[in-house]
Amino acid sequence: MKKIGFAVTGSFCTFSSILDAVDELVEHGYDLTPIFSFNTANLDTRFFKASEFFEIMTRKTGKKPLTTIPEAEPIGTSFGLDLVLVAPCTGNTLSKIAHGITDTPVTMAVKAQLRNCRPVVLSVSSNDALGANAKNLGLLLNTRNVYFVPFAQDAPYKKSNSLIADTSLIRAACEEALAGKQLQPLLL
Repeated sequence: MKKIGFAVTGSFCTFSSILDAVDELVEHGYDLTPIFSFNTANLDTRFFKASEFFEIMTRKTGKKPLTTIPEAEPIGTSFGLDLVLVAPCTGNTLSKIAHGITDTPVTMAVKAQLRNCRPVVLSVSSNDALGANAKNLGLLLNTRNVYFVPFAQDAPYKKSNSLIADTSLIRAACEEALAGKQLQPLLL
């Protein structure tokens, strides 16, 4: 059974589709360890209350989400994760990963995974991925052990810099990353 750290950041509008991906991964025998950013763990939004989302993820994965940096730090050694998936991966988190900033449980989990040369999969959901964050996306596209869920512009005429991953491809992207490959086509 493959072990995946399922890290969730604050693109709250994508949480329903992320829960579908959780179901699919569990149905296919993956052991998931949820990891929440501070915002995911603490903010109530029009999409979910933080406590409700925490309970749903706990029920679906059988594990309470990691919500602190100290909880996430031993991921690289003690957890034995085969892969860390960041879904959704906001522009803020994308930037922090690209620049080695480790100030949330999610960025700590990614750092811990990468320092042990294990794969990380990013499911981008950002309104500025083709704007201010394009350079960070470019850096990570060329970073060893970092893979992406294929993505597209979600509203090119209203939000021309926005990208969103096709969350129905999360399992396939993870399986390819576990084999050391980027799921193609990357750009949808």
